[in-house]
Amino acid sequence: MSRTRPLAGLLVAMAVAHTGTRVSAIAFPWFVLATTGSATATGLVAFFELAPYVLVKALAGPWIDRVGGRVVSWSTDLVSAAAAATIPVLYALDALPLEAFLALVAVVGAARGPGDLAKEVMVPEAAERADIPLVRATGLSGTIERLASTLGPAAGAGLIALAGPIAGVAVNAVCFVLGSLVVGFALPRGMGGPAPSTARTTEDGENEAAPYLRRLAEGAAFLRRDPLLLAVVVMVAITNLLDIAFTAVLLPVWAHDSGHGAPAMGLILTVMSAGAVVGSLLASALAHRMRRRPVFFLGFLVAGAPRFLVLLLDVPMPAILVVFVVAGLGSGFLNPILSAVFFERVPPHLYGRVGSLTDAAAWAGMPLGGVLAGVAVTAVGLAPVLLVSGIAYALTTSLTGLRPEWRAMDERPVGATEGQPERSAAA
Repeated sequence: MSRTRPLAGLLVAMAVAHTGTRVSAIAFPWFVLATTGSATATGLVAFFELAPYVLVKALAGPWIDRVGGRVVSWSTDLVSAAAAATIPVLYALDALPLEAFLALVAVVGAARGPGDLAKEVMVPEAAERADIPLVRATGLSGTIERLASTLGPAAGAGLIALAGPIAGVAVNAVCFVLGSLVVGFALPRGMGGPAPSTARTTEDGENEAAPYLRRLAEGAAFLRRDPLLLAVVVMVAITNLLDIAFTAVLLPVWAHDSGHGAPAMGLILTVMSAGAVVGSLLASALAHRMRRRPVFFLGFLVAGAPRFLVLLLDVPMPAILVVFVVAGLGSGFLNPILSAVFFERVPPHLYGRVGSLTDAAAWAGMPLGGVLAGVAVTAVGLAPVLLVSGIAYALTTSLTGLRPEWRAMDERPVGATEGQPERSAAA
């Protein structure tokens, strides 16, 4: 068996799943807009997908630790595929009211949460099997996500132009099926099994799984005891809320009001995603040799506030594109560093339950980000909201770095080398 097969297979599964998700990010709202003509109904799509995503992901950690990432990944991908495939079938039968569509979108979101997490928690094992530094593996997984963010929306827009939004929904279902098949059959035997130390021994010498709530509480207790992880969650929760407000409301309103239109908005997001791909590749090659804290905060410095503030200035489009390319480069370093820090600090048997809580907390504000931005723009106009959001982003990603707990970002566990964490014998 090729040494790189575990990591390559996992990256392929991530690529397929992320691409399908990015296609649906265009197809779902466009389908509602095309069939109802209602901007309000269209705005509900993100809420109905993200709210279940966050909630179920928060609760799925103990299940992933107990059952194993592989089983959870392929099974939840099949659930997402079934829900997505039901949409074009009901549409063809003229039996798809808005309420049914939103319910199916909610099922896709609810299944995608644990499915995404299950793939993420298999990255350390894949890196160990491939004998490469963990931060390089997380850099490659980040590159896959960035590539999907670049190619998925373009593919979705092309499908909609050629065959209508329902074709994009169907492609999303196919991608979930392919991802499930890759995880189920392409990964080596034994990979992605139950986490170690998830069972206790009874008086009779038999293993008995710990109760669900106790396992969930173990994850929460570990998170509370780690100041760095808590600091990361709080900061990323704020920046995620501001990011979704920017993408869902502020950038589209700017494109409309400035006269640049939707093509400019698409070009801006594309060049930023392309920059992020390059940043992720650089992170996979170089980040394990760098001091993480300065790279991390420099990345946030160029990736955050400048995007908001440049839209306030009367500058030509090439200058705006340069700002977003640089922002993409900076953002490409963030997730690989965060993932490596997480996997180094969290014991393997807690990956699922701690990961589910950290991800859910970091995403908690996203379902409301667009709603709050829309209300704010309606109340005071675009420019003040861009200014306040940019300042809030800058303060969040700079002042927090002065706190002492962030110094631990550059610490490596005893026995870890070149970004690879120390793993227990049972892992």
